[in-house]
Amino acid sequence: MTYAHLRAVVFDWAGTMVDHGSKAPMGVFQRAFATFGVDLTIAEARGPMGMAKRDHIAAVMALPRIAAQWQEAHGAAPGEADIDRVYEVFVPMNIEVAGAHADLIAGAGETAARLRARGLKIGSTTGYTREIMAPVLARAAEQGYAPDNLVCAGDLPAGRPTPLMLYKTFLDLGVWPAWQVVKVDDTEVGVAEGLNAGCWSIGVALTGNVFGLDADETDALPADEFEARRNAAYGKLARAGAHFVIDSVADLEEVLDEIEGALVRGERP
Repeated sequence: MTYAHLRAVVFDWAGTMVDHGSKAPMGVFQRAFATFGVDLTIAEARGPMGMAKRDHIAAVMALPRIAAQWQEAHGAAPGEADIDRVYEVFVPMNIEVAGAHADLIAGAGETAARLRARGLKIGSTTGYTREIMAPVLARAAEQGYAPDNLVCAGDLPAGRPTPLMLYKTFLDLGVWPAWQVVKVDDTEVGVAEGLNAGCWSIGVALTGNVFGLDADETDALPADEFEARRNAAYGKLARAGAHFVIDSVADLEEVLDEIEGALVRGERP
């Protein structure tokens, strides 16, 4: 059955459609900062995930503990030039690993195909640059996933949480109004992107950044620890303003049907 009101779904990439656990960028942030003598924890690396990567580095640099480490290692507080230095190291590292972490998340490709069959356009935005996305796009296409557009960090004057990448997506796909579009993302800043654009915004809890484990690591968790981590992930995305939170994109269609019903009733995000 085709949708009468919904026009498009816009997916994030790492942690939403590929790279279960959003492992590639997290490890590279740690390695890039270590190059400059700064020890970055996993939690610190994951905190601003979803932003354009230079913005992400700037946010990490602003953390008091990281700024203090930088001051000790380099004799001065970090500035814009230092952000650029870390970014220049980060990008080639991320290009190197991104393609190796581009396996589709279970159910992602099948979900996208079913949504297309139901008349929806498939958009995509990402905090990755185009050069980082090149191997990811190729690997995803090999697995049968090729969205109708791609908007990357650096394509526009600002990235997430601003709505500019989604505005560009509306133009690329020829869809409007915003309330007929759904944004799906595993990060809090990605949820905010959808909200700021006026879309329905859905958070993905288990396969992405807020949960932070790959499929095997998730399966190995004791039941009580799994439930605690799952509840925490749902809570973070709900507090970010997500209209709905799901385990993974494999669970998306049921929520889209709810949104379609809400639109029939005249409700808006």
